[in-house]
Amino acid sequence: MSRFFSSKYKSLEPYTPGEQPQNMKYVKLNTNESPFPPSERAVSAMYKAARTLNLYPDPQCRELTCAVAANLGVEPDEVLMTNGSDEILNFAFMAFGERGAVFPNITYGFYTVFSVINSVEYEEIPLKSDFTVNTLDYAGLNKAIFIANPNAPTGIALPTEDIEKILQSNPDGVVVVDEAYVDFGNESCVKLTGKYDNLLVTRTFSKSRSMAGARLGFGVGCKELIADLNKIKYSTNPYNINKMTMAAGIGTMADEEYTLKNCAEIIKNREYTANELKKLGFLLTPSAANFVFAKHSSVGGEKIYSVLKNNGVLVRHFDKKEISEYNRITIGTREQMDKMLDILRKELSL
Repeated sequence: MSRFFSSKYKSLEPYTPGEQPQNMKYVKLNTNESPFPPSERAVSAMYKAARTLNLYPDPQCRELTCAVAANLGVEPDEVLMTNGSDEILNFAFMAFGERGAVFPNITYGFYTVFSVINSVEYEEIPLKSDFTVNTLDYAGLNKAIFIANPNAPTGIALPTEDIEKILQSNPDGVVVVDEAYVDFGNESCVKLTGKYDNLLVTRTFSKSRSMAGARLGFGVGCKELIADLNKIKYSTNPYNINKMTMAAGIGTMADEEYTLKNCAEIIKNREYTANELKKLGFLLTPSAANFVFAKHSSVGGEKIYSVLKNNGVLVRHFDKKEISEYNRITIGTREQMDKMLDILRKELSL
């Protein structure tokens, strides 16, 4: 740390992303990326856009915004495209966190970082013993409430009617529903944005649309909320999405069949993996995401993580006390999941 670093950031603990090692080729089941390549339409559109990189991209992302809005059944002025969903989440903390922020104690780790870096007072509300959200804990807070749905790293989804209860009991606070994993079996809350002016839904192209490396996300809400977030965007980085990413996003939206096919395959592989892990003595939360959250009845979580890594498979282990016996395992191809399962059977004699 230099002597010039601002004192207000000296105690900041930055977010730690999942490992991206370069020293060997791993089966990567640790960062919830898609095991499938992006759509050919996305790749083709990206190459075409590369020829015009001498020009700035459209700061309004008009074509992409219209494609996303049409897909979701909302108006273009109710959508904001961003550099990954992390960017719009950060914008939301900046725009709506004046009264403070609230989120579960076990959830996406970036929420805490966004709170601190934006000087937003925050409260972490404990999940129930089964890792589910108690909606009564969020009643009448009227602060910025952040709910990952399905939650990460647990994979547990909160029913839409429970989200609606939180919205109804907090009319003077914005409720942000982070739907990074919604395409793998959960119902979206986007349909509620026309009913509640305090709802912002955030989504990403990283998971179901195979574009983690492109960094593309968006938010959906009433036009007044989107206008607020646009004010933040244009005050920080008007050209927040580059031309190639924008073009790839448009190509992806034009190939919905490919996305749906991949999601169905991941869901099938998730159920297969969950059943096989249970046979080996693992306990799992009910996942509606592209990963499973599992602990073994007799083998420690850190040991399982190490055994898999030493044999060329990466999963995500968390040091947090409440979940230290668990590992989050991204769902890959059937071949990738079988390799992981075979290692567990062989190395741990399960």
